Amino acid sequence: MESTGGARRRPTIVDVAAAAGVSRGTVSRVLNGGHWVSPEAAAAVERAIKETGFQANQYARSLVTGRANSVAFLLTEPQHLLFEDPNFSILLRGAAQALAAKGMPLLLMVAGTRDEQQQVLRYVGAGHVDGVLLISTHAGNPVVDALVAQRVPTIACGVPLGHEGAVGYVAADDLGGGRLMTRHLRERGRRTIAMITGPLDTPGGRMRLDGYRAELGDDYDETLVENGDYTRESGVAAMRALLERRPDLDAVFVGSDLMAAGAMQALREAGRSVPDDVAVGGFDDSGLAETLDPPLTTMRQPFARISQEMVRLLLEVVDGETPAAITLPTSLVVRSST
Repeated sequence: MESTGGARRRPTIVDVAAAAGVSRGTVSRVLNGGHWVSPEAAAAVERAIKETGFQANQYARSLVTGRANSVAFLLTEPQHLLFEDPNFSILLRGAAQALAAKGMPLLLMVAGTRDEQQQVLRYVGAGHVDGVLLISTHAGNPVVDALVAQRVPTIACGVPLGHEGAVGYVAADDLGGGRLMTRHLRERGRRTIAMITGPLDTPGGRMRLDGYRAELGDDYDETLVENGDYTRESGVAAMRALLERRPDLDAVFVGSDLMAAGAMQALREAGRSVPDDVAVGGFDDSGLAETLDPPLTTMRQPFARISQEMVRLLLEVVDGETPAAITLPTSLVVRSST
């Protein structure tokens, strides 16, 4: 397919139809879902597409289908956390790979400020994406309220607190993981087990604490609990507060590996060794845990599966199905910190 100037031109739907021996209308129907096309004709068109190197004009296609053929990865946290918290980059990579397999691009959006939230909601509400993968939701987040009100297909990572009936989600078993880590520390002979939680307006912050509390039962002591915000700095501050209030603690369950890194720093500064003086357990296993000194015992979240299931459920909602919810098991990874 050479132009008069010798430059290769892009193959068109006419070229595909000629190569397949079918009409242009048949090719168009194949490109837009394959309705009213025989299996033989569809197979011929698919072969012709590969032979000619034809690529559909997604803008023109969207005019026919009413879809943008793209998905947003929406992080409702400050921009710096996208790079500081390894969980987010792992989820982003997994979602991009799952969508690439379906020929769909993923748009990264960060809405940590009010202005960013308004800009994102205008863009999404205008139909520039088919749906939203919602990452890190806080209870009462106006972004979730707006997405629900605009009926934008949305799947959350973690239970969307306050919107469980309206928004589908894929979650790790935070409550079960909290119980299992607390049980592990007790089985290691620890008796005064503290906890550093994530934000209590997030599902992970709330449910991991619930698991810790449930496992301790009557031994639960609120003076052994300090809240963090999933940053390393909050882990440092929370650990210092716990040591000042409860110097007798001999273990700490930390609600994320990044906060656990900060807690271990505070313990070193206080002259406490890990695990001899204080055992430390985390939650995530996103790659950071095994690089710490000592390597961190933690609860592993199945991040690759979470990303894949989020994409699958979102595309089902885009196709008109009822939002579904999945909770995936976590697993204990024992290393030297306990």
